[in-house]
Amino acid sequence: MSAAATPSAAPANANHFDVLIVGAGISGIGSAWHLQDQCPGKSYAVLEMKDTFGGTWETHKYPGIRSDSDLYTFGYRFKPWVGTPIASAEAILTYMREVIEENGIDKHIRYGHRIVASSWDSKTSLWTVTAQTKDGAEHIFTCNFLWMCQGYYDHETPYLPEWPGMDRFKGTLVHAQLWDPKIDYAGKRVLVIGSGATAATVVPAFAEKAAHVTMLQRSPTYFFAAPNQNELADKLRSGGIDEPTIHRVVRAQIMYDQDLLCRRCVDEPDAVVAELQEAIKAYTGPDFKFEPDFTPKYRIWQQRLAFVPDGDMFQAVAAGKASVVTDTIETFTEKGVLTSSGKEIEADIIVPCTGFHLSVMGKIPFSVDGRAVDWAETLTYRGMMFTGVPNLAHVFGYFRASWTLRVDMLGDFVTRLLKHMDELHVSKVEVTTRDEDHNMPRLPWIEAENFNPNYLMRDIDKMPKRGDKPEWRHNQDYWAEKNEFPAIDLDGSEFLYDGVRAGRKVAEPA
Repeated sequence: MSAAATPSAAPANANHFDVLIVGAGISGIGSAWHLQDQCPGKSYAVLEMKDTFGGTWETHKYPGIRSDSDLYTFGYRFKPWVGTPIASAEAILTYMREVIEENGIDKHIRYGHRIVASSWDSKTSLWTVTAQTKDGAEHIFTCNFLWMCQGYYDHETPYLPEWPGMDRFKGTLVHAQLWDPKIDYAGKRVLVIGSGATAATVVPAFAEKAAHVTMLQRSPTYFFAAPNQNELADKLRSGGIDEPTIHRVVRAQIMYDQDLLCRRCVDEPDAVVAELQEAIKAYTGPDFKFEPDFTPKYRIWQQRLAFVPDGDMFQAVAAGKASVVTDTIETFTEKGVLTSSGKEIEADIIVPCTGFHLSVMGKIPFSVDGRAVDWAETLTYRGMMFTGVPNLAHVFGYFRASWTLRVDMLGDFVTRLLKHMDELHVSKVEVTTRDEDHNMPRLPWIEAENFNPNYLMRDIDKMPKRGDKPEWRHNQDYWAEKNEFPAIDLDGSEFLYDGVRAGRKVAEPA
């Protein structure tokens, strides 16, 4: 906790729910499904600041926007995916709409509600959440439990470096996150700045209509190029297997293959890099050159491996529709940018794909019993709960696996925790360090050696701390957590129920 804040008593006219879910993106919709499926007696509402569902898939409008995870694992475990593994934003939104409509989740969503404050009161064991609508009106909600599903980056303000001379450029300059679909790029020279998953998406999409596309990167990225199909799924369909079975089997096979690949990236990185290069050559021909534009400086496991379906970006480069320049920007010019090596890249449209700002808990002001919460002072419990913050769970997914795998996993955990609280007749749960955690160091949220993308390293000081024990960190290892989470002992000594450490007698309700 940090500086004192004014406590707010729950107003008499507040809308009350057992659970409030924050965000109607991929995490919030999945969590809503799990809550009503596993705790059907719990009342709930979903608060969403946008006017529609979708989160990331609604925010981004740039050409070619698509997943960089396969939909058999990025999709929910309870809803079979029947399209191509790598899907467009439109297809993902259609999938989410079906989940919402088929399960009656739509009547629980309050769109256009931007949360401006959230306070916990231990006297009432309630969260009071204040939201504003576009008309300036304030709406007050109370809940017993707060389920944060708002994502982890700022949807409104992308990260844009302050390059010299940006105001001199006479063409169109627009960050990919703020792309307007009305912009006409047909026949134009397009300069894409960046080399991550977004750049790998827009380069081949721009190349279809643009006069030429140049990707200017400070450093290269590892890419995985493969056909946008799943042979196992196609084979099972041809044999007449039902879609739920196909979804379950293919999902399990993909997760097994991804686990193997992740471990090989650490154990035999050179062999994996060679295989990735051979996969790219299948689309470009055997003479494709990887130096210097496709030879990353980081170790292959330190950042997310971007998937390039059908090798489309490399096909565009091999066909001469796109080119890659590895350099840094000296200054913008009237016609484009001048690189540090003295090369001027002329462009009509410049599209920075430079990432985003982290948004810890949606930048919502939180307080507990009148004291403002500083998340950097908290200790994370398995990347989902935080010391000193009761009755709150946070969905934060995986970087090396599909985000949604953790949505399903936390859906099971949170509903199990809520039912356990009912069994104990308690109204408050929080996590705390144990005797064996005495003098445990408080470390940055994740080690740079483990995962080090710029967007995380820039703001890691704002993130909760981790400990040196498995319970006190988000280990980014789905294949370990899928076994560990169901085995979490809800009566373990890290849990406090109504202020009493689990395993000790809790007073009977009056």
